[in-house]
Amino acid sequence: MSRPIRARIDLAALRHNFAVARRYAGTTRLFSVVKANAYGHGLLPCAQALAGLTDGYALLDLADAVALREAGIRQPILLLEGYFDAEELPILAEYGITPALHRADQLEEIELAGLPRRLDVFLKVNSGMNRLGFTGDALTAAVRRATASPAFADVTLMTHFADADGPRGVAWQLDRFRTMLPCWAGPVSMANSAALLRYPETRGDWARPGIMLYGGSPFADIPAEQLELKPVMTLASQIIGVQEIGPGERVGYGGTFTAEGPTRVGIVACGYADGYPRHAGTGAPILVDGRRTRLLGRVSMDMLACDLTSLPDSGVGSPVTLWGEGLSADDVATAAGTISYELFCALARRVPVDFVDGEAGGRGGRETD
Repeated sequence: MSRPIRARIDLAALRHNFAVARRYAGTTRLFSVVKANAYGHGLLPCAQALAGLTDGYALLDLADAVALREAGIRQPILLLEGYFDAEELPILAEYGITPALHRADQLEEIELAGLPRRLDVFLKVNSGMNRLGFTGDALTAAVRRATASPAFADVTLMTHFADADGPRGVAWQLDRFRTMLPCWAGPVSMANSAALLRYPETRGDWARPGIMLYGGSPFADIPAEQLELKPVMTLASQIIGVQEIGPGERVGYGGTFTAEGPTRVGIVACGYADGYPRHAGTGAPILVDGRRTRLLGRVSMDMLACDLTSLPDSGVGSPVTLWGEGLSADDVATAAGTISYELFCALARRVPVDFVDGEAGGRGGRETD
């Protein structure tokens, strides 16, 4: 028998979450963000599960975009960081892939490339995130050039919010974005998951939901369940050993947990080499036999320990949920001082993955990136 850890990807839950995004979006078109192997959930299965629903896909890697096209995906595909080398331009043209442009030299390269078709492009506007994008006179020049040049077809302006999930909000960036090009009447793309859920004024023509599609809340103070989102990934394993320890005994590397009284310690076949955060410590939530308990001590490469003291009927073979159905990944991430995005993306390749579809009744094996 193989090691018991497995991840289950519920494609019906993915479609449910997309329906929630669609409800918030209204008539705004949606790019489903499937970057980073669909946030660790499997690029092709997730993209195909949404193929009849989404208006387009957004990701980072050109190879992934080509893979979607070759798998039969025909909706628009947006490269969120654009292209990285002019040699990629013929591929963009061949497969009809839309780059986000953020430098003036990229506009020139496309004009000089002599491509067989005009490219749709998104121009990245730096409205305050201060990562990529045009500002000031450079933005004005880029818009004028892109809209006048025969090398480009549709031009869309896009920006990204730095604090849509936090107290500062989006008003300051939204005002700056609108002020930069007050006469712009073309399409715009602004909203990520947090903005789509919280700020309807940011919907624009294209929104870009990401984490909400996978059942994670973009807000620290609002659980996913309250947003009607369902977990798509469930990481599960089993108890493979039990230790009975007394007061004063310690658990794991460095002995970071010390028992205050008689304690039953369950050992779970899951560690940081599987993608569980090493920096999670004592108190992080975990489900054993469907009941909530806590992590004990430091996470090892292949194992972690949990508290079975209040679960006398649990032992070797008991099912364990690390996150997912019944245990929000957001709760685990908060306890580990991170966000659910990182948990999902960190899922290791060595973890077997089952794709299930509650609506279609399907089940399949691992899809690698």
